[in-house]
Amino acid sequence: MIGYYVHHHGRGHLNRALSINAELGPVVGLSSLPRPAQWIGPWIELPRDDDRDVLRNPTAGGALHWVPEQHRGLRERMHEVSSWISDIEPELMVVDVSVEVALLARLHGVPVVTSVLPGDRSDPPHELVHTAARAVIAPWPSSARSVLRAPATADGRLETVGAFSRFDGRAVPERADPGRRVVLMLGAGGHALAPEVLDLAREQTSGWEWTVLGLGDTWADDPWESLCAADVVVTHSGQNAVAEVAAARRPAVVVPQDRPF
Repeated sequence: MIGYYVHHHGRGHLNRALSINAELGPVVGLSSLPRPAQWIGPWIELPRDDDRDVLRNPTAGGALHWVPEQHRGLRERMHEVSSWISDIEPELMVVDVSVEVALLARLHGVPVVTSVLPGDRSDPPHELVHTAARAVIAPWPSSARSVLRAPATADGRLETVGAFSRFDGRAVPERADPGRRVVLMLGAGGHALAPEVLDLAREQTSGWEWTVLGLGDTWADDPWESLCAADVVVTHSGQNAVAEVAAARRPAVVVPQDRPF
């Protein structure tokens, strides 16, 4: 049996897990997110460990990323992961992404495969987990190696697999009437888009029709049709969002947004 830890921030980690799950078949999902309807296999919903405004020493002096002292949710979620490992004895743990969960599994003797995000990952916690992992999955092409800054210890384990999304393999419909349609796709991980900025963008693109996804009640669980109907997509720069736009073969304007770490 394989365990697959899914980080709860945004929806990119979950959608990536669903893509892999559809190919692998039954694996055990572990996450603070509720079980998605499409998941194949068991799902363990873990307690949250980020539900307090005031947290003490969450990085253990810089040794880790998130281990707040005396936090009951952290203690309970790690206990649940440990209990599952003890009961099931998994062959492998896939972790996307958590230094602490990956190290916990490895401390139980379970081989670990972890994913990595672009950016500066040269801090001590990342160096430790990349050294401990059997493989480090990078969802971008090998030609884009420069998007990651990490110690050389990661190089021998780094597997650049290219971008992929849950929409891979879907047929892109013919567009009989190309026009002037913009789709703005915002993520569940938060955004810094003020309403007046959107109003200004609309004012300065006279003759263009705007569709907004992810703002207020405009969230779409499956934005495929909207993406395919767009003449241009304005999106945040999350890996999953960019891969979904690429699967729809649409031009994109990519706007970076703040995210944890």
